[in-house]
Amino acid sequence: MASDQSFMEKAVTIPLANGASVSGILLVPSAVKKSKADVFIIAHGQGNGMKHPLLVTFAEGLAREGYPTLRFNFLFKEKGQDHPDKKDKLYLAWEGAMRFIREESGLKPRRIFAAGKSLGGRIAAHMTAEGLLKPDGLVFLGYPLHPMGDPQNVRADHFQKIKVPMLFFAGTRDPFCELLLLKKIFSSMDLDVSSRLEVVDRGDHSFEVPKSLYLPTEDIYKHILKKTVQWLDKTFPVQK
Repeated sequence: MASDQSFMEKAVTIPLANGASVSGILLVPSAVKKSKADVFIIAHGQGNGMKHPLLVTFAEGLAREGYPTLRFNFLFKEKGQDHPDKKDKLYLAWEGAMRFIREESGLKPRRIFAAGKSLGGRIAAHMTAEGLLKPDGLVFLGYPLHPMGDPQNVRADHFQKIKVPMLFFAGTRDPFCELLLLKKIFSSMDLDVSSRLEVVDRGDHSFEVPKSLYLPTEDIYKHILKKTVQWLDKTFPVQK
């Protein structure tokens, strides 16, 4: 149980359609602050798990703002493996997390937002484009727009099929996301008018900046959280 009195933390098991299961961490705001019926599901990247400091700061910050959050592991991370699962198993984990929130969490979400760091966000985007995941909005914490150092191999056509608002966070030093290319995609595609791009100056794929800037990574994480909450307040105002 978390010591923060603004939310309750619960370790959960998320069953998947193939009979397997993955671990999750559910944060539910306290009764006093539970004014929102909007839930966040948050997925990790290839080289980390659901306890990555960015995801912890992001989830706990959202919970303090009144948003229940669920973080989960993909199967490969659950098994302690470094190499990611095939697409179908990655899809299974996202489907399981969404089903858990709707049917087993005890929550009654009005809206569900999907957020992901790198791989977790990319899978959510593809599933949304294919109609397999139906979030009300998407938040990308460092999107892998192309393979490392290979901006000629851009993977972005699926964004054309996504009709919900999207919020992208991108670092100017991200080797997986050439910023000019991402901006070009924004200008050339028919994205939802509420979609936004937030740039982290000198940030890499995990939003860490050169030590010479003397800017703590935790402060950058809090900035990302703040911008997310501002975007939510403007794009998805609380319905009376």
